Amino acid sequence: MASHLRSILISLLVALVTTAAVVVVAYLSFPVTGIRVEGATMYPESDAWDAVSKHASLLTLNEEKLERHVEANPWVEGAEVLEDSESGIVTVKVEERRPVLDAEVGGERRTLALDGGELPGPGGAGLNRVELDEDQVGDVLRVGRDLREGGLRMESVDAAGPGGVAATVEGRTVVFAGEVSGDQVRALEGVMGRWREGVVFDLRSPGRVVATMDAEVGDGTGSL
Repeated sequence: MASHLRSILISLLVALVTTAAVVVVAYLSFPVTGIRVEGATMYPESDAWDAVSKHASLLTLNEEKLERHVEANPWVEGAEVLEDSESGIVTVKVEERRPVLDAEVGGERRTLALDGGELPGPGGAGLNRVELDEDQVGDVLRVGRDLREGGLRMESVDAAGPGGVAATVEGRTVVFAGEVSGDQVRALEGVMGRWREGVVFDLRSPGRVVATMDAEVGDGTGSL
């Protein structure tokens, strides 16, 4: 019995020594010499450093785990980890969420990205705060995603009222209410460049894009 126990202990010791040797060799051969974060303005680079052990090796670095850690940050929509075996530098490419809506919903302030992700704040985006209910929030974000699928980026929601919502899309003012059709998105993309600055594009008429110099969505505060 004693000899059997001794054999087990020796085997465990050998395994530990072997593992330690592998870790040391891996670190000496392919050490992580640095971490570089690209594409981030709000995501802190220190967070990526904190997720990597002090003596990490490229051979033992778990890329998927690091990506999941980075993507757990509310500012991050997606992350990709790349290793450079020559320099030892790990590059974390970050796609950040952009705040587009600073809404007061039922007395509670919420800053949201197009994918519905809630952000800690506007992040210096300088958004106008608008009062919406939950259904309106869903409508606004859905329109923003429809525009993005059509190649247009909603940059901010600027005003809201009984007459609809005013938003900045590709630097131009767009007004909508409820849903926006795919035909309207395609038409909007086609006509934006033909009109001078200051023109408002009104999508509130089904299937149409109306270019106008004035469009009102509310009672003063929502006027454009």
